[in-house]
Order: sequence, then C-alpha cells, then structure tokens
Amino acid sequence: MRGYLFIAGATFLWGVSAVLGRAVFTGKLELAGESLHPIDPLILSQTRTTFSLLILLLILVGRSGWQRIELPRRDLIQCFVLGMLGVAASNYFYYVAVQRTSVAIAIVVQYTAPVWVLFYVVARRQQRLTLQKVAAVAVAIAGIALTIGIIGGNTALRLDSYGFVAALLASFSFAFYNVGGHRILAHYDRWRVLVWTLTAASILWLVVNPPWKVLAAHYSPAQWAFLFVFSMISVLGSFSLYFLGLQHLEPTRAIIASCLEPVFSILLAAALLGEGVHPIQTLGIVLVLAAIVIVQLPGKIEAAPEDSVVVEPIE
Repeated sequence: MRGYLFIAGATFLWGVSAVLGRAVFTGKLELAGESLHPIDPLILSQTRTTFSLLILLLILVGRSGWQRIELPRRDLIQCFVLGMLGVAASNYFYYVAVQRTSVAIAIVVQYTAPVWVLFYVVARRQQRLTLQKVAAVAVAIAGIALTIGIIGGNTALRLDSYGFVAALLASFSFAFYNVGGHRILAHYDRWRVLVWTLTAASILWLVVNPPWKVLAAHYSPAQWAFLFVFSMISVLGSFSLYFLGLQHLEPTRAIIASCLEPVFSILLAAALLGEGVHPIQTLGIVLVLAAIVIVQLPGKIEAAPEDSVVVEPIE
C-alpha cells in the first residue's frame, strides 16, 4: 500500500504542475504583471530542466562526489540523445499542447505513448501481437477520437490543430525516451540517468534560447520564484516520490498506478481553472486510460518477457 501512496503522490504533483502551467499560460495566475513578456512553454521547459539539474547535482555530487554520476562515453552519448529528443522535446511539446488546447487533451494524447511503444516492440518482434494488444490499440484510438471531438460531432469542442499536433509529438518523444532508455535504466540507477538527460536537455535549451535572451525578457522576481518552485514540484518532488514507490512496487504495477496522473490533472483543471469536460470527452478519457492499463498488463498465457519495455513517466 505504501508504494501506491508514493506513486499517487507523484502523479498528484504532476497534475498540479499541468494545472499551474495552464494557469500561467492563460493569465489565470497573476505573477507580477510588470514583466515585459509572459511566461511561455519554452522558458517553462528550460527553467524547470535547468533548476532541477542544479539542485540534483548539489545533492548527488555533494554527498558522494562525481563518481556518483559517472557514465562510460557510450552510455553518456545515449543519455544525451534521450535528453534532447526525449526529455526536452516531450516537455516542450506537452506544455505547448497545454497552452494551446487544454490540460485534458494534452495529457490524454501524450499518454498514448504506450500504444506507440507497443507498435515498436511488435515491429522489432520483441513481443507478439495478441488480441489483448490489438484491443488496447483500438480502444486508445477510439478514446483519442472522442477526446478531441472527431467522433461525436460535438461542435462545442474547438480543437487547436497546432496544439493537438504538439501533444502527439510529445507522446512520440515520450515513447522514444522509454524505448531508448530501457537498456540504460537496466544498468544504472534512475537518478544517474536523470542527471545526464537533464544535462543534455539544459544544453539544448541554452543553444535554442541563450541566457541573454532570457534576461532580455525581464522576468520579475515573482516569476522567477514561480519557475523555481514549479521545477521543484514537477521534477524533483514528483520523481522522488515515484522512485520511492518503485522500491515497493514492480515497474508494471507502478506505471499502471501512474495512470492517476491524467485523472488528477483533469480533475484539478476542472476544479481550479473551470475547464469543463464534456460527456463525450469523459468517455474518451476513460477509454484511453483503459487502453494504457490493457497495454501494460501481461497476458493470461504469455508472461511479459524480460526485455519488454515498460513506459515510465517523463513529466
């Protein structure tokens, strides 16, 4: 039970992060309006990565020295690829989707990543295509169609196409991180891998958005304080709870429990931001969550193979 409570705490913090991001993007959270530029998804992604990296380095290196995070060159390169194409891309596109659509659409579409992972492992013949998995894909696709309004003919649902594409790209990046990180996470602890993926993401953002551009935006002290607190909640606090949960639960059970994240995100957005969810969307969200659970569960006859990929959170 303790493991499930830790996972629930982590998913709640991720839900809070999604709502905070949406509140800032939509102006529902006032942060010293004298700033010349509002906070956008790029700066949110960049600062949450950089602040989290700096604090994590202080904790890990301060306690055990640099050997605590050392990696061979080959694995280091892999972490850099995962950090740029997985962590950075997924975070950025996710928050763009949150800004342009809604918390519900952004989180549900991103959480279709297990479906893309399934396509990959089946194509590589790492897993067999079973009726259970085909059903999961069909349910997920139907759920997405209902969530974004393609099925149901609800004219009240106005989908921002750019935001939907961003959510879809976030799900692809999410899937890429989990497929690519499967091998390296089997050999090194998650904190070490997280340090180097965050390092890669931070370097990428420094190139894309150099410090002088950030300073030129003249963010207020209140905005900087928000960005720091946001990074602590969305990365270090949530991942600490998630990793504690993994000490008590096997990965498959942990990832199924982490499906609470979309539930918390959607409920918090509805309660705090007034983002109502239409009945047709509710059905779609339930279908997507059901598909995620179906994909992760082992079959009745065929046990999950040792090299099967388990999708882990990347918020």
